[in-house]
Amino acid sequence: MKRSVFTAVSTLALVAASVTSMAQAGPEAEVLHWWTSGGEAKSVAVLQQEFSANGGTWTDMPVAGGGGDAAMTALRARVLSGNAPTAVQLKGPAIQEWYEEGVLADITSVAEAEGWDKVLPASIAAHMKCEGQWCAAPVNVHRVDWLWANAEILAANDIAMPSSWEDFNAAADKLMAAGVIPLAHGGQAWQDATVFEVVALGILGAEGFDKAFVDLDPEMLGSDKMVAVFDQMRKMRGYVDPNFPGRDWNLATSMVMNGEAAFQIMGDWAKGEFLAAGKVPGQDFLCASAPGAGFLYNVDSFAMFDVDGDDKQQGQDLLAKLIVGQNFQKVFNLNKGSIPARVDVAMDEFDSCAHLSSAEMTTSSKEGSLLPSYAHGMAMRGAQSGAITDVVTAHFNSDMSSADAVEMLVAAVANSL
Repeated sequence: MKRSVFTAVSTLALVAASVTSMAQAGPEAEVLHWWTSGGEAKSVAVLQQEFSANGGTWTDMPVAGGGGDAAMTALRARVLSGNAPTAVQLKGPAIQEWYEEGVLADITSVAEAEGWDKVLPASIAAHMKCEGQWCAAPVNVHRVDWLWANAEILAANDIAMPSSWEDFNAAADKLMAAGVIPLAHGGQAWQDATVFEVVALGILGAEGFDKAFVDLDPEMLGSDKMVAVFDQMRKMRGYVDPNFPGRDWNLATSMVMNGEAAFQIMGDWAKGEFLAAGKVPGQDFLCASAPGAGFLYNVDSFAMFDVDGDDKQQGQDLLAKLIVGQNFQKVFNLNKGSIPARVDVAMDEFDSCAHLSSAEMTTSSKEGSLLPSYAHGMAMRGAQSGAITDVVTAHFNSDMSSADAVEMLVAAVANSL
């Protein structure tokens, strides 16, 4: 008899615990990302805190290394086992590739309720859609085509920020004569590709860049203008110091910061290095869009994966809403050095470089010159971008002629399709 009573009491306790657990259940999200260092970890913590403040339970899944390569290996293992994370840091064509695998969720209801189409530039919004439905949420916009400079060096040599590649070459020649390294650069494939696409935008123009690196048009890839791009790259090679091979990008930024070099061509993550060192834009360092009209973007985003359970789906919806929300867009980008993806975020607390970037993004969006970066995985799939970068690095690190480089470029792209 006593045993029956004990069993009944135990059963009631289990039921009560279950009911309590159900009552406490709320939005849940397991988030896979590779923001594991310094400012990156601080930036993603902002989202985690806001998610928790809205009643959500966040499970962090950071995977360091390889610029996301290790994270993608972990993701594939999870998806193949039928246990995908709620949200995954993805960008560009990689989003569409996962959609084609049939594993992404539809978050259109959130996007429509929050009016994303009204606050995101059309070209950036397009990356977040899969066959018309929203499947990802943009976090920020990094501008790639930036020219950074040491203000003191330019002033000492009576040099203004260049507005054309001819101006840049003249400034570089003057600096070399004065014994100053004109261009801080790291000899890594992605850095070579970054300089190449920035030069290409300036010489090909927005329409030509779009044809070459979005449409992969063989006529534009093999054009005389593309020969001119490689001609300018050959000049750039002459403006870097002999110790550039293998140098990390942030060490190149330090060269500008410390007065060892005058210029660097790098995305606005370089600004974070200057700011972290206490340097003031417009005073210690200068920023300007690189020569040529247009705006090359690299957008971080989170793709939403198919998950089971109301709590996980609620978590997904809450996460998507917060990511594109004005508060997170502001706080995150203040930490990261980028600018908000949505155009209606107040920029009062942002620095002068961010103000310039935001204004030019809006202008470029209206003019049709807001373009995806090929070097940073936004414009095309991996096989094609890899083929182009192989040609760029081969040319940059040899005496290959521009004409031969263009011929190789056309062939490499054709063979990668």
